[in-house]
Amino acid sequence: MKFLIYLMLVLLLVPLQTTLLPHLSVWNIKPDLGLVAAAFVGIFAGELEGLLVGLAIGWVLNMFSAGELWISLLTNGGVGVLAGFLGRQVSQMTPVTVGVGLLLVSLVSGIFAAMNFPHLDASQMWWMIESNVFPQACFDGVVTAGLYWLLSQRFDVARLRTE
Repeated sequence: MKFLIYLMLVLLLVPLQTTLLPHLSVWNIKPDLGLVAAAFVGIFAGELEGLLVGLAIGWVLNMFSAGELWISLLTNGGVGVLAGFLGRQVSQMTPVTVGVGLLLVSLVSGIFAAMNFPHLDASQMWWMIESNVFPQACFDGVVTAGLYWLLSQRFDVARLRTE
């Protein structure tokens, strides 16, 4: 049953990302649902499932985008492992800690992606970080914190993490 849910998540993420998110963008900045989904799978299912689902999400999203393959693949897989580790080690996760954690990971992955663009000098790279990477990282953090808050209001989140 879990495998079917993960498969549907991975396969439905691309259409959701391309059709719904342009309507939810703020100043043409859209959250990275792949990163958010990998983090939630890691938090609720553990490190291994977070890694595998994150790698699958990164691979599928990169098949339909023009980015570097390894950046998204490693970022989403790494977020799944990190979130799974923190989900097991931190006793009381709050929406703020989850949101700030994903903000930092999204910021680091965005900076790494900006550094991999060829033929950019320092001023162009700083402009890209300032105008795209940082706002998207903030948006990712807010979306993650909001979704975690909704889940914690609806379900017993501590029980979900231990099952």
